Amino acid sequence: MSAFDQPYDLEQMFPRGRDSILADPADFRLGVVVGGSLSKGLIVKLDIGVPIEDLAVGRYVVVHGQHKRFFCMITDVVLDNTNPDIQSAPPDFSDPFLAEVYGGTAAYGKISVQPLLSIDEESDGQLGKPKPVKTIPGHFMPVFDATVQDVNAVFGPEDETHFNVGAPLELETTQINLDLKALVQRSIGVFGKSGTGKSFLTRMLLAGVIAKKQATALIFDMHNDYGWAAPDERGVQAKGLRQVLGSEKVLIYTLDPESSLRRDSKTDFDVKIGYGEIEPEDLENLRVSMNLSDAMLDAARMLRKEWGTDWIARLIDAGAMDFDAIEEDSPHRAGTLAALQRRLQRFERWGFLTRQPAADSVAQIMSALEQERSVVLEFGRYGNSLEAYMLVANFLTRRIHELYVERVEKALGDKAHEPPQLLIVIEEAHKFLDPKISNQTTFGVIAREMRKYKVTLLVVDQRPSGIDEEVMSQIGTRVTALLDNDRDITAVLMGISGAVALREVLSRLDTKQQVIIMGHAVPMPVVVKTRGYDQDFYDAISGEINGKGIGVGEGRAARKDAPRRLR
Repeated sequence: MSAFDQPYDLEQMFPRGRDSILADPADFRLGVVVGGSLSKGLIVKLDIGVPIEDLAVGRYVVVHGQHKRFFCMITDVVLDNTNPDIQSAPPDFSDPFLAEVYGGTAAYGKISVQPLLSIDEESDGQLGKPKPVKTIPGHFMPVFDATVQDVNAVFGPEDETHFNVGAPLELETTQINLDLKALVQRSIGVFGKSGTGKSFLTRMLLAGVIAKKQATALIFDMHNDYGWAAPDERGVQAKGLRQVLGSEKVLIYTLDPESSLRRDSKTDFDVKIGYGEIEPEDLENLRVSMNLSDAMLDAARMLRKEWGTDWIARLIDAGAMDFDAIEEDSPHRAGTLAALQRRLQRFERWGFLTRQPAADSVAQIMSALEQERSVVLEFGRYGNSLEAYMLVANFLTRRIHELYVERVEKALGDKAHEPPQLLIVIEEAHKFLDPKISNQTTFGVIAREMRKYKVTLLVVDQRPSGIDEEVMSQIGTRVTALLDNDRDITAVLMGISGAVALREVLSRLDTKQQVIIMGHAVPMPVVVKTRGYDQDFYDAISGEINGKGIGVGEGRAARKDAPRRLR
């Protein structure tokens, strides 16, 4: 028999002694390293008696090397054997003796694990700081289930800049804390197929960011999910950001006062946009959705120059004779002008657009942001029109972007005079960041270079493959629920170390309350069972705002030090 086929020695499995079997079940050894590489991951042969059914992909294990501890994620589970004939002529496992002889010896389980971080063991027995993995443990190093202490050593405690988003798989007595300061400094992506709870997840992240004063948010609320309340799949009304955080931190603006009134949403301002405020550059983002050609956009620029701010109203009312006159005096053909007119006549169906000058919505929003009050802009019934959503989001973002650039440049590095960190939230992000138009839109500019001007994006999308690759490379933190499209999975994992191993983990997430978080806000990729968006969460956020610093519900906090059993 080889060394791996011997029944395991309890003294080796439980280094703290036999008495520790009852005192600390978390010391249960899973197996030993038998092969692998830094790029492809490690192969671990499971010890006899370890229940392979309990070892799910995404779970954490720790390899105890000679001088380091390697924090790893399970990426695959394998059944193997020493004799291929077993597959064609399996033994009779109804015989207890044969079952004991074959189980774990001739037939055994293996797991593939991806090293994510290494932690040096200091001379005094203490653990150092987590570092990126640059080497691997040697053969036969023991592998243990990750403990609460292991997780806490990597992710640290919840504090004024770290926010609890949930617990690691199979280890619910601890929590994963996002570094919110690192989170908002670069753009963020929340991805997942329809029905995986992206809106609830985004609302949770925003509540943490706002409560801990790491950024203010401008949220283009396409489906009225973030402001006052939104129903979950059970039909229960979940609180929006205004109810959770209060009016001192969150204001609700609306494009559709009637819809807000029907939903009993407590709004603060009705947004109106005058035709005269819209410029040809605001139409650039609608190139695809409104089927605007280059000739039409050129004609719009010409009309804006010739007719001034009244150009849209005049174009909507123009007749064939007007087009013929323009054609005589310019290179633009009457057919192009007529086609542009038909497209802009859609504006007349949108009640938030008016021919008369309207209150300065940009000034209202900017004033709120300067007071560090986040703004949720509800679209009401206009959220069903992608064109209306894109027009308003681009119109407001372009002007706020210009104001932020001006303010930051005037501050000359004086932090006291700089505007607060701003997080702009958009849904259906691939429509704004399509490769064909992202170079020409404000959103593309923000994703690429606005970090230095204190503006970043939080993009929510179910089709990340539709986002420009250059923009995806600038997304600092990716929070991803289940995706089942290969192109979308490839897009999310682009540029991530160990992407091959993480692909299997990502494709096997549960449809609800499971995400994988990768990027600047976490020290390593982590699979999380997200915390519930419920009364416990509301109480925790309320405690955060009131200075009590409640990070987890009392029930979970009381269980935090309880021993964990391998299930």
